[in-house]
Amino acid sequence: MESSIPVANKAVGNGIPSPPFELPYPENPETITSNLLKLVDLTPNERHKFIMKSLVTHLHQFVSETSITTEEWMTAIQFLTRTGQTCTPIRQEFILLSDVLGVSALVDALNNPPINGAMESSVLGPFFTEDAPDVNTGDSIASEGKGDYMYVEGRVVSTDGVPIPHALIETWETDGLGNYDTQYAVRDKPDCRGRLRSGADGKYGYRAVVPVPYPIPGDGPVGELLLAVGRHNMRPNHLHLMVEAPGFQKLVTALYPEGDEWLASDAVFGVKKSLVVSLKEVNDDAEAKKRGFPKGGSFKLLAYDIVLVPEAESKRARSKLAEERARNAAA
Repeated sequence: MESSIPVANKAVGNGIPSPPFELPYPENPETITSNLLKLVDLTPNERHKFIMKSLVTHLHQFVSETSITTEEWMTAIQFLTRTGQTCTPIRQEFILLSDVLGVSALVDALNNPPINGAMESSVLGPFFTEDAPDVNTGDSIASEGKGDYMYVEGRVVSTDGVPIPHALIETWETDGLGNYDTQYAVRDKPDCRGRLRSGADGKYGYRAVVPVPYPIPGDGPVGELLLAVGRHNMRPNHLHLMVEAPGFQKLVTALYPEGDEWLASDAVFGVKKSLVVSLKEVNDDAEAKKRGFPKGGSFKLLAYDIVLVPEAESKRARSKLAEERARNAAA
């Protein structure tokens, strides 16, 4: 008798055949790990194979060493599920999780080793958006009333000191209340963020607001995690920068004004000593108005030259670091 179930509704596999070898039934924990590693060996891409073998080995080792209970496993699954459900087009809870676990900072450190004279990198964070408005030199990235006045200026140069013209600079920050524009219930336009280019002489400059320390979101799974392990959720005041230019390594970084109490214990491990900067107090009403601050008065000046690394030099530095780490691991 023929089935009345429509063929179109039939479940379909991914087309990959069963492995070309026999696998023992997983009668014990060790066999489960062994079987999976044998299957991973079938991975056609060598880099994917290497990553998956390492992931499976360490993940299974972690589960075995900690004797994870079924209840703890389900709690972890539910935590990760809620982390994904918390994400939106303008909120990235998974990046935040990576940040507080130090993974973002670790990936950053391994992929962007310090090069003498170059500006160091820092974590991207979860608040970058793709809709920053274009601003001209001297324009403001923040609406009036969003915080205390600050002017940011400097040059974009190569490690040899040669100015880099027309470098693309993305910049974003919180307002004076410690909130990013994406954290407000109503966001009718981007604010406290902008996109500009360096001039023909490599110079750049724009108006902003003095950054303030702020708590990373505590209303989601990551906030619950920090409370559970007794960690604060504060980030020191900072200004994000992402700088690109043809022939140079893309730079994702931030500048951290000195004196903030959270610098050494940043919740996402983003602060590097070379990125801690001083702000100059400028008490000159005429100068403030000349620079475009509507109310005049005083403002803070952040002067900093952005030094980019040529791609070839960056590649050599990454290769050297990888070789050193491989030798140390083998020792």
